[in-house]
Amino acid sequence: MLWRICRALLWSRCLASVSTGDTPFVTAQPMLQVNDKLEIPDDEIEETFVRASGPGGQNVNKVSSAVQLRFDVSGSPSLPLAVKERLIKLAGSRATGAGEIVITANRFRNQPQNRDDARERLADLIRQALYVPKPRKATKPTYGSKVRRIEGKKRRSEVKAGRRSRGDGD
Repeated sequence: MLWRICRALLWSRCLASVSTGDTPFVTAQPMLQVNDKLEIPDDEIEETFVRASGPGGQNVNKVSSAVQLRFDVSGSPSLPLAVKERLIKLAGSRATGAGEIVITANRFRNQPQNRDDARERLADLIRQALYVPKPRKATKPTYGSKVRRIEGKKRRSEVKAGRRSRGDGD
């Protein structure tokens, strides 16, 4: 009976425990581990299972194996403001106007693998946003690069000047 509940809830890493009564309960992995210092609680992540597109025969119309993961970046207390801004920028078209990131995973034929794939892709995206880029230092072009640029322009000008008609009265 316990395996049916795990299967019904479609958690790949479910840890089953049976309480003192007859009703078993299931606990999933409580946090999404981004790195050793940052964890995202599961209550900040919303997962829905949808039907996947593509080949699969009759099974594709019966089983909802694709995972659509939603993470509310703007409402997440787990992330600092600077990381939230970089995360929205990195997400690109996966970010909604409301500040949510939507990740759809349908690479695999079963839900647990797609769920793990979506969670890992979200963790990778957050890891990229945690990286603080170094500010660019403005530099001047070297004297040699200026000279090479001007010489190249002169050569190009001479080539084009050679193509001009001389006004021979054609």
